[in-house]
Amino acid sequence: MSEFNRRHFLMTAGLAAHSAFAQTASQRVRTAVIGTGNRGSYLLQGVLEHPEAKVTAVCDIKPDRLDKAATLAARDNPKALRDWRQVLERSDVEAVYIATPPHLHAEMAIAALKAGKHVYCEKPIGITPASVRDLVKAARSTNKVFQAGQQMRSYRQIGEAIRKIREGAIGDILMVKAQRHQGADLPHDGPSGDWYFDVKKSGGYLIEMSVHNLDVCNWVIGSHPVKASGFGGIALYKNDPPGRTIFDHGSITFEYANGIKMSFTQNVFHPRGLPAGGQYVYVYGSKGAVDLLGGTTFYPLDSKGEPKELAPKQEEPRHAHITAFYSAILKGTPSPADITVGATAALTAILGHEAMSKGRVVTWSELGVEL
Repeated sequence: MSEFNRRHFLMTAGLAAHSAFAQTASQRVRTAVIGTGNRGSYLLQGVLEHPEAKVTAVCDIKPDRLDKAATLAARDNPKALRDWRQVLERSDVEAVYIATPPHLHAEMAIAALKAGKHVYCEKPIGITPASVRDLVKAARSTNKVFQAGQQMRSYRQIGEAIRKIREGAIGDILMVKAQRHQGADLPHDGPSGDWYFDVKKSGGYLIEMSVHNLDVCNWVIGSHPVKASGFGGIALYKNDPPGRTIFDHGSITFEYANGIKMSFTQNVFHPRGLPAGGQYVYVYGSKGAVDLLGGTTFYPLDSKGEPKELAPKQEEPRHAHITAFYSAILKGTPSPADITVGATAALTAILGHEAMSKGRVVTWSELGVEL
């Protein structure tokens, strides 16, 4: 092949590929990401990797984060905005990801739904009963997709294990014991330091982080708790950072309508190397028990029985929860974490926080939200 013909071939192939990409891009779900910090950047990467999505806008109040997001999404040439309301005004935005501090989630999600956008809202979807109630009303009054960022609902191995538990693999569920222990506080000078340690903005560790763990407990039990009691406080990080209002530890007992009890503890001072650290969800049944977060191994009560895997170990698909969101938009596939899942998880965490804060039994009905 001559040099001219080689160049002509490469140029023609390149133009054809560009044309095909442009045609495909025009059919993609035009997407915006509001909040491009650590979590938002991860979601943005997931959107960019999805073949049926195109990033048309990115938004953040911090210039450095906004510039980084715009650079990351340069392929799609998105509009970079600092005001989230301007994102919702754009006709080239069909779906939005909300990854701002938690106290802004409900307000932004409600506005986005009212603007006719599909919404992926990071967890927790709200940090007060009123904000959750208002978002539930908004989500149920539209035909747009709402998905909560409870991404463990898209973990295939956990889902398969729960399916087998529902089929009786461990017998009747008797109780659940779960925890989320960490070896240190979040960095006080880190990217979340300006909001995380304010309980009115983050909700604290239980509502902002442990909402994932509590959601898995609700998922396997198949309902939400009817009441909770517990205690929590600040034991190690007193006024550290200055003005801190979130707890650094807590212990809660939840009771479900079917009589199942669930015990949950959390702290941020579990030394590395000390046994029983990290996260687990132990589900105890009349035939044995399984750790849903630790490989889904079933341990039978029968002394002659051998441990076995309830669900086969598998590599979870990258950004599976994001794929589920677009599948719901484009194919009408039910979301694994719809408004009911998101609201139930948030309210369970709020219930636990209220019990710890008030030092008494708090009932689900006191939250005043109907699901």
